[in-house]
Amino acid sequence: MSKTLKSIAVYCGHQMGTDPQFKRDARAVGRMLAKNGIRMVFGGGDVGLMGTVATACLENGGEVIGVSTDDVIAMQEPAHPEIDVQVVGGVNERKQIMFDESDAFIILPGGVGTLNELTDIMTMQQIGETSKPLFFLNSNGFWNPLARLIKHMKKYGFVVNIESYNMHNADTVTELKKQILKY
Repeated sequence: MSKTLKSIAVYCGHQMGTDPQFKRDARAVGRMLAKNGIRMVFGGGDVGLMGTVATACLENGGEVIGVSTDDVIAMQEPAHPEIDVQVVGGVNERKQIMFDESDAFIILPGGVGTLNELTDIMTMQQIGETSKPLFFLNSNGFWNPLARLIKHMKKYGFVVNIESYNMHNADTVTELKKQILKY
């Protein structure tokens, strides 16, 4: 069991994506968290990768906390039926609670919402508001375009000291698990 990282927020898509590896990895992440006694914090939805990772964590005896908003539930992400999802007033409050409840963050493939959540954490690291680790699961190279964009921004002087950020990249769940457990 990880001694330092007792609770990890998982950010990922409310869609399944087109690559079957994304679903396999989401299930494996949920299992890995449960098997290592790490509480999972997530957006509360029962759909896509989000629902997949939460269900896998629960099926393996893990503890899961969901946080959502009425608007999100009504529009696209029905609340996970096996979890007492905390419903809050807005997306910013949702993100703050997820941040406060977590010792670290895992980023799986996702869309604009996932991108927003991970850039919030990167910005907080950049300005020194947090040093909580951010773990990317780069399923089938999904996050490679983002890595290239960050290098591009660094080249032109818009990203400085990226090496000092507490970010970790794993290409497999096995590699992710090793990074988390040695942290």
